[in-house]
Amino acid sequence: MLNSIGLQNPGVEYFMEYDLPWLKNQDVAVIVNACGSTIEDYVELCKILNKADIDGVELNLSCPNVKAGCLAFGTTYEGVKEVTSKVRKVLDKPLIVKLTPNVTDITLPAKGAEDAGADAVSLINTLLGMSININTRKPYLANNTGGLSGPAVKPVAVRMVYQVSQAVNIPILGMGGIINGNDAVEFMLAGASAVSIGAGNFIDPYTSVNTVKGIEEYMKKHNIENINDIVGKVEMN
Repeated sequence: MLNSIGLQNPGVEYFMEYDLPWLKNQDVAVIVNACGSTIEDYVELCKILNKADIDGVELNLSCPNVKAGCLAFGTTYEGVKEVTSKVRKVLDKPLIVKLTPNVTDITLPAKGAEDAGADAVSLINTLLGMSININTRKPYLANNTGGLSGPAVKPVAVRMVYQVSQAVNIPILGMGGIINGNDAVEFMLAGASAVSIGAGNFIDPYTSVNTVKGIEEYMKKHNIENINDIVGKVEMN
């Protein structure tokens, strides 16, 4: 899936007044994905979220940084460390930092998050992609480029999860192309303590449920009692 829909939403005040009460009635953990255009945006947003009845915050550091030539915060060690450290000062809740894969070395931003006090990192966000209409000779997306997600990105995501697992000591939330239990197990063997499903839900709304069943089948087949026992247990050639 190639998309360029942005991060439009009604804002944190609306979320806390209308969406959060509904979520709290669903007996699920609530982790809020926070985004901003400046470091000040992230800090002010997390000050508000720190007072909310939520279980944690995921900092989306793939947003444009308008004060640095529209680069993403998450592309450098220094950028990730700066925004994470300033948010950490105002946020007492668990803090996850979501990393962009559009970098040369994914371990550097991950280390920046860890060094700044993040409790975990999540990866990967979408890969930068492009598609052109050969008849009009124009890109299909109005923004010309967009984020590529779904099964096509899984090998890249698994590789990056493995690399980050070798570089940091905090938990990793792995994502990128997971559509079944085998995919989830692959991420966990690479080093992910938990996994997330995005594009797979567009293919089949039961993807998450079926993935859990697939993990259980894998555990039974290999006589595994605790799924955490496989985290990071890939045996390299």
